[in-house]
Amino acid sequence: MEWHVYIILCSDNSLYTGVTTDVERRFRQHAEGKGAKYFRGRRPVRVVYLEGDHSRSSAASREVRIKALDRTEKLALISGFTAIPL
Repeated sequence: MEWHVYIILCSDNSLYTGVTTDVERRFRQHAEGKGAKYFRGRRPVRVVYLEGDHSRSSAASREVRIKALDRTEKLALISGFTAIPL
């Protein structure tokens, strides 16, 4: 099963990082307020970064590394990525 690491731009201009096997389903869940408590009080705007071809383990490791980046480093990471409309 292929896992993905994603970053979502939120309505308060924050960046949320997560992992999933189905990005569209997970985005919908976030938009409906299901799943991550992070989205209570803010809404997802769009996926601004996506990495595929991960195992569950490598996706989780990559998620931790991305979450450790500061905002400037995250913005540099996503700067060359075209946002995905969901």
